[in-house]
Amino acid sequence: MIRKYPNLCKPITIGNVTFRSRMFSAPMSGAEITPECTIGPKSTAFYELRAKGGAAAVTVSELMVHPATDASHAYHLNMQTVGSVASFTYTADAIKRHGAVPSVEFSHSGQYAGTYLLDKNKKEQMTQYGPSEGTRPDGLPVTPLTKEQIGDIVKSYYDTAKLAKLCGYEMIMVHGGHGWLVNQFLSPYFNHRTDEYGGSFENRVRFAREVLTAVREAVGPGFPIEFRMSGSELFDGGYGLDEGVRIAQAVEDLVDLIHVSAGSYKFGFSVTHPSMFREHGCNVYLAEEIKKHVSKPVATVGGLNDPAMMDELIGSGKVDVVVMGRALLADPFLPSKVMENRDDEIVKCLRCFVCMAERGATQTRRCSVNPLIGREWEGDEIPEARKKKKVLVAGGGVAGLEAAVTAARRGHKVVLCEKSSRLGGILKSEQAIDFKREMYELGLTLERQARLEGVEIRLNTEVTAEYAEKEQADALILAVGSRPIIPPVPGIDGPHVVVVNNYYLEKEKVKGSEVAVLGGGLAGCECAIHLAREGKKVHLVEMRKELAPDANIRHRPILLKELEEQGVVCHMEHQGLRVTEEGIWCLADGQEVLIPASSVICAVGQRARRDVAESLLDCAPVVKQIGDCVRPANICMAIYQGYHAALDI
Repeated sequence: MIRKYPNLCKPITIGNVTFRSRMFSAPMSGAEITPECTIGPKSTAFYELRAKGGAAAVTVSELMVHPATDASHAYHLNMQTVGSVASFTYTADAIKRHGAVPSVEFSHSGQYAGTYLLDKNKKEQMTQYGPSEGTRPDGLPVTPLTKEQIGDIVKSYYDTAKLAKLCGYEMIMVHGGHGWLVNQFLSPYFNHRTDEYGGSFENRVRFAREVLTAVREAVGPGFPIEFRMSGSELFDGGYGLDEGVRIAQAVEDLVDLIHVSAGSYKFGFSVTHPSMFREHGCNVYLAEEIKKHVSKPVATVGGLNDPAMMDELIGSGKVDVVVMGRALLADPFLPSKVMENRDDEIVKCLRCFVCMAERGATQTRRCSVNPLIGREWEGDEIPEARKKKKVLVAGGGVAGLEAAVTAARRGHKVVLCEKSSRLGGILKSEQAIDFKREMYELGLTLERQARLEGVEIRLNTEVTAEYAEKEQADALILAVGSRPIIPPVPGIDGPHVVVVNNYYLEKEKVKGSEVAVLGGGLAGCECAIHLAREGKKVHLVEMRKELAPDANIRHRPILLKELEEQGVVCHMEHQGLRVTEEGIWCLADGQEVLIPASSVICAVGQRARRDVAESLLDCAPVVKQIGDCVRPANICMAIYQGYHAALDI
């Protein structure tokens, strides 16, 4: 067999362990941490799915090695906690039985202790320890660690490494980046000590070397140790790439794999976890440069999901291993699909941050494009239907496509009708915005899956009551979507006005250097950013007091910062009155004001097509309503509802 991506599929030996490919699963928090801070069965299933999907290594995250000075609600591994050793062992077994190498990340959050506590108020009742005295960005004081405490923490790395090896882990990742404790000692921004742990470069790297030496003594020679570091801290006062190279050189005799990430906690989340506004592989240059100066293998991470790009990185010698996090949430089987030359079936990560937003908001794990995430213990195999039925799906958007694919996989005869000439629904509009291209591609991928599963697709076919009655389906899934809201504003139908859904079809109508976007929700904000990137002066007009309230808690601050950096002029509490050739006249503070623009984008929201849905409610014995026709929401909700509606038939 000729592999399409031979470099990516090539095995690699690190230490005395051989990994089946160059595709590793990054440390990601599981779906469940028990009250005793052990790995619950939901998390075991979470990690196992990445192994089953073909990742060469699966790293369990994030094991806090010294709870006495790092009281975060994260995994703890010690003999004193009942069930701790057993839960870690079962998880290693679950990873190993699928041919992947089980790894575990050792961490200490230092002055950011309490980050993972469920009760955020408890942070103020704790002592936050760091290399030096200071104040955190949130105002909490930082207490410097004593030499005795440093020694005890180093010993805890040794003790925990012994246990991890006992539990069956075959690699240990020591987290030395992202602003956690090891990085805090390395960083001139955090470390102001005057003893042997601070000041000179040699002193600042001392703690990292002591930690790595302790781990090496615990696991012995040949056992792979992976050191995760920030190639550059990428903020004023932190170290840059030149010093990142020196750090890698200073520890390479103690490690087997140098895992190069970027940035620092609280100083650039969208850099450490590249947002949709950044180029894929934007942090690769850090790993590429470090690899030139060390003899050990080097891994890169951050927004990587394209097999062609990843294969080139390895084939050109820039890196030795690629590490994926969110990409393997979106599609845990990405590595297997690459190995089997089925890369056209990969469901790509949208970099929408739903996964991380839900961790912070609800303590759950979700993914916009993968309804299995957080529910892996229920099984990843779609059950075959006991009785095969004819299923009619009305609507070929993301909800309808997901429902059709899932129903077909259950063995049902599925007919999908779409009233327009193309599938994809509202996702079609995303093709015009470069940083949302993967949302458009999601529609193409779901269409490809539907055709592979044998779904009969009928385009230019609207499902009416008469049509549905004629089809005599056993089940009807209504995914008829929503329509854009057009406010009753004089001039909104003018030749220089484009509804945001139609922008991809009518880009030529957006003329001139100054554009106004009416509507400051998520769609309006993202369109404004796109237009500003194209060099236009953009006015964003919103009648509410805040922008993008429909964006999740991780994406929203990044979005707002991008609006600012792109120079978008935001007009809050401005109610549109009329659209003219001059722009949009608005009511603000009781006065009429003109927002100048030669073109206007209307992006005030969507309204469910309830009239269409309700006309079809009695057209089959079983009727399911999903997606925007229930309530306009997001891709995540559409995927979840489509998937589960099909499972219920």
